[in-house]
Amino acid sequence: HGAPAQSGCPLSSVLGANANPVPEYKVADVQKSRFILLHYGAFKAGWDWLILLATFYVAITVPYNVCFTAVEIREDGGSAARNPPSVSDILVEILFIIDIVLNFRTTYVSTSGQVVYDARSIYIHYVTSWLSVDLIAALPFDLLYNFGVHMLKTVRLLRLLRLLQKLDRYSQYSAVVLTLLMSTFALLAHWMACVWYFIGRSEIESNSLTSWDIGWLHELAKRLGTPYFMAPGGPSVRSSYVTSLYFALSSLTSVGFGNVSANTDSEKIFSICTMLIGALMHAVVFGNVTAIIQRMYSRRSLYHTRTKDLKDFIRVHRLPKVLEQRMMECFQTTWSVNNGIDVSEVGRMTFGLDSAGI
Repeated sequence: HGAPAQSGCPLSSVLGANANPVPEYKVADVQKSRFILLHYGAFKAGWDWLILLATFYVAITVPYNVCFTAVEIREDGGSAARNPPSVSDILVEILFIIDIVLNFRTTYVSTSGQVVYDARSIYIHYVTSWLSVDLIAALPFDLLYNFGVHMLKTVRLLRLLRLLQKLDRYSQYSAVVLTLLMSTFALLAHWMACVWYFIGRSEIESNSLTSWDIGWLHELAKRLGTPYFMAPGGPSVRSSYVTSLYFALSSLTSVGFGNVSANTDSEKIFSICTMLIGALMHAVVFGNVTAIIQRMYSRRSLYHTRTKDLKDFIRVHRLPKVLEQRMMECFQTTWSVNNGIDVSEVGRMTFGLDSAGI
């Protein structure tokens, strides 16, 4: 309507008649169906956190049930196999099945960096990538217990591979990454505790060992006054798990108090593996924790550094007290507004985006 041809801004020339077309991901939301979920939307983010909690639940309960409940099945002659699944297990099954359905209607980022909204492309991408893993993790293995298939439930741990793929979008949040790293360390200790108990129990039940009474579980039973040759024999499941977790954490953190120690060959081999894994966890997890904590306090450190530089400048040039106060107030006010962001650098980045037509 009679607007000037040039406005002095590079963005106006981009939007002109001879400008390059707007990138696809800028106009895709006009073409997408309302039944397609945005992978970066608020609903999908909340759903992913719910699936994260369900995945951690599976990662905790599955090894525990395999190592501890499997013993009860052998002792009771299969009676424990007929126990119905818990309500939480059924809810997790339902969540995983719903997640599969939602993944058929959720956008994704292509290799070219564009968000794909086409339903057929989403279907093909999901079928050829993560559908098999999600299906195996969502199978109702509780129904197979009556057929003696107990170890099959461990395949649900494949869900952790799916979890790693979703955590990339939260890598910029230091608090989230720190929480997940510590949760991963605790989860690994839980797995090690389950395996440690399974080794001790297997050696007690094995008839091929002539020195079965030197294992860690037998030593624990003697200390608690519940030796295995008495009825009922052996420590409780609670005491066994707490002791196993205590050994796993003390080994992973390289503390090793020695009051729970490896005596048989199998226990020593597992202890060696635990020490090696603990060294790796120190290098990976706690190294990242240090970097995250430093990044969390980087702004505060930058504030103190610039405050000191300003005070040194005032002292060297011997500025008047009134001017010193005004400069300090101006610096603190500016910092409280932009939190130390370099406005000129952001302006250069914005100018580059305008010039590129983005």
